[in-house]
Amino acid sequence: MQVTSLLNQHEHDASCATCGHDHEHAPVRLRQTLVGVVFVINAFVADWLFESGHIVASASALIGAVILGYPIVVTGIKDLRHGVLSMNELVAIAVLAAFASGDYKTAGVVAFFMLMGEIVETRTAEGARASIESLIKLTPTKARRIRRTGVAPVSDSKSKDGVRRDACATTEAEEEISASELIVGDVIRIRPGDNVAADGVIVSGSGSFNQATITGESLPVDKKPGDDVFAGTQNLTGVLEIKVSRAGTDTTLGRVRELILAAEKTKLPLMKIVDQYMGFYTPLVLVIGALVWAFTRDLNRVISVIVVSCPCAFILATPTAMVAALSAAARLGILIKNVADIELAAKINAFVFDKTGTLTTGELAVSRLAPLGDTKPAELLRIAASAEKYSNHPTAKALAQLAGEAGVPLPEPQNFTEAAGRGVKADVGGAKILVGRAQWLKDNGVTEPFEKSVDLNETEGWSLIFVARDGKCIGWVGLQDATRPEAKESLAELKEAGVRRIAMISGDRQAVATRVAAEIGCEEARGECLPQNKVEFVRAIKSKGYRVAVVGDGVNDAPALAAGDLGIAMGAAGSEVAIHSATIALMNNDLRRLPFLVKLSRSTRAVINQNFLFGIFFIIGGWALFSFGPLSNPIWAAILHLAGSFIVIFNSARLVRKGEELEHYQPEPADTGESGDGNSRHEAAGQLAPKMA
Repeated sequence: MQVTSLLNQHEHDASCATCGHDHEHAPVRLRQTLVGVVFVINAFVADWLFESGHIVASASALIGAVILGYPIVVTGIKDLRHGVLSMNELVAIAVLAAFASGDYKTAGVVAFFMLMGEIVETRTAEGARASIESLIKLTPTKARRIRRTGVAPVSDSKSKDGVRRDACATTEAEEEISASELIVGDVIRIRPGDNVAADGVIVSGSGSFNQATITGESLPVDKKPGDDVFAGTQNLTGVLEIKVSRAGTDTTLGRVRELILAAEKTKLPLMKIVDQYMGFYTPLVLVIGALVWAFTRDLNRVISVIVVSCPCAFILATPTAMVAALSAAARLGILIKNVADIELAAKINAFVFDKTGTLTTGELAVSRLAPLGDTKPAELLRIAASAEKYSNHPTAKALAQLAGEAGVPLPEPQNFTEAAGRGVKADVGGAKILVGRAQWLKDNGVTEPFEKSVDLNETEGWSLIFVARDGKCIGWVGLQDATRPEAKESLAELKEAGVRRIAMISGDRQAVATRVAAEIGCEEARGECLPQNKVEFVRAIKSKGYRVAVVGDGVNDAPALAAGDLGIAMGAAGSEVAIHSATIALMNNDLRRLPFLVKLSRSTRAVINQNFLFGIFFIIGGWALFSFGPLSNPIWAAILHLAGSFIVIFNSARLVRKGEELEHYQPEPADTGESGDGNSRHEAAGQLAPKMA
């Protein structure tokens, strides 16, 4: 069994040169094994019914042994022709020795158990490959492309200059084409239940999408015009039209598949060492077999030693654990380019985070509602959000989002006007409303000293807007780039996992960086950092002996990501830069994936060590047991060989279920409220609706 056969099957020949597993003919091998074992069982039954050594039993055992032993011997001969020494020769020698001794039943049983071990290992590898090949099937082979063309004149008209012109109508046709024919710029229609054929942007319609295959999120995500969609995701509701932005292998799904295949081609250092010395193992076992024969003159013991020496359990130790770990990580949207990074993640003892878009959402959110006088919080929100209803400014979006969460109805504003970057004017409920900067209100006749009511410092990352009704300020709203709700918990888990240093670096003002760090429990914060400053900071930490993981959005943090021992790109779905700039890509923005990655890495290392030690002691114990111990029957050696492979496979399979608690994680709204006269966002969302009733 070749160390890399589980991970490199896409590069195999018809028969693996070293592992001897004829992967392409696995179904045929299974049928052949079943036929052969029927003859061997018949031999035992005939011996039981008739006297021992009956011609029927001997003939049946001979036929079964030939059927079962033939593929093993042929594979061993092929290896020798290629100049390769492997476990295949050991098995072939054991089968031929049993056959030559005239014990056909033993030869058949030994060959059967060795073939069963091969089938189990091959099926285990095929299971891992199936999860990768399923990525291809996620993308539909067909797509509904929309063609819009002009047709014949539908009416005649004359312009003011008297020239006659034809008015043309536009017709729309839907054609079904192969998904491989899609090009950038095509418009395709997605119906409920369809898988998206290519990456694109929604131009019309809305729907709910299952993005688990790309981001690892188990809950559907609602999409509207202007939102990105990814190939391989499923539209659950609504009919949409999507303009293709990436097609074929350039899609996010295509790049995900490339990353997984790239990870399969890589090896852990331990796997490389084992590969290097496997060529010396077969001669060593033959020497041990010769010594056993010299001391015992018992051919059965020699055969048993050779059978138990087949190092399947030892060689499966690392690949099965790595396949299970990669599967667990990919299920949660963690893409690992090199399997060695799983081992490296266990050694990480320092994390360096970017701020904006990584530890924070990167979007403004309402954190304070501060009404003045007799104005109620719900009334302040209703007036401000209504006046900003037709604005595309991030402030307007934040107000509308909070109003929606709180169930506050928004009346239609009248006479809406907007001064870019300053504020808006509108009539709401018959009153003249101003929403914007302090200077905007002053320029429009609000003279009272309303700024004195503010107890926040804008230099700490707060964005303030003021609301006036009929020339009088009725309150103000504080907004900020909110921290991710799971950030504090995730950093605490990293510390519990043994990470000794956690730092945050940002291009934002130092006061803002300090405030965010205090909110999430980060001990070290550096603000006003240019990209080169971030790289220097990472290198400085590495120079002190830390193993550093850098976490960023993968776009403006690419140099820092490359400078760390481990670069982790957040929210990489759809971002080509993010996928290529980091060694590990998180397809969503859930920071709880980071402590999970560290724990998965350590669990994987522990399982590999367990498997490795078991494989070594299994072989050494087998030598002692069958060389001079109470057991000498090769059938028992074959049974133990198969049992050893099963134990390693099942032990590694435990890793597959890692992280199940994260699949249904739903972040709660962040409580970023401050003490004072204002109300926190939680209070606004939870209390405004009753007050409006």
